[in-house]
Amino acid sequence: MKPLILHLRGAVVSTLILTLMCCGLYPLVVWGIGQEVFPHQANGSLIIGRDGILRGSALLGQNFSGPLYFHSRPSAAGASGYDAGASGGSNLGPTSRKLADQIRERTAAYRAENGLAAEAPVPADAVTASGSGLDPHISPRNAEIQADRVAKARNLTGDQVRELIRAATEGPGLGILGEPRVNVVWLNLALDAE
Repeated sequence: MKPLILHLRGAVVSTLILTLMCCGLYPLVVWGIGQEVFPHQANGSLIIGRDGILRGSALLGQNFSGPLYFHSRPSAAGASGYDAGASGGSNLGPTSRKLADQIRERTAAYRAENGLAAEAPVPADAVTASGSGLDPHISPRNAEIQADRVAKARNLTGDQVRELIRAATEGPGLGILGEPRVNVVWLNLALDAE
């Protein structure tokens, strides 16, 4: 009987020690390092406007519409898109008729909205949703196509808008991972500040 109690005592003490380390000490250390080394990122990369009001996160896209704004890529997250509580893709595959119809409709709308010819090429990110449905980035080409529409709607020159695009363009991660991308949230906030 005594060896069984010793084994149980060892198991309980081990469980308590591991719980304290893994559920208390380790998360606290990681949180502290994050706050010291990457405070902006560790707190959600929040964007505070010049007026002191929270405008969003640099990591989460928003649904911008109308000619005054650059438009984000389509979102399949939630019923109306960009729902952070329903992050995810559409799960429509390359042979899906529904996906083909959505892309065809989005392509026609994009061309009409930006004054493109009926057969003009359209960037893929302008008509397809990201895997998370919350991507805040578009390609520089997508931003360039939208620049004239936004400049006209805001009574700005094309050069002014293109300078804002350059300022909102992020390079590849770590200098080598991925492609350059334009953060639409930052870009539209910069436009509102003009």
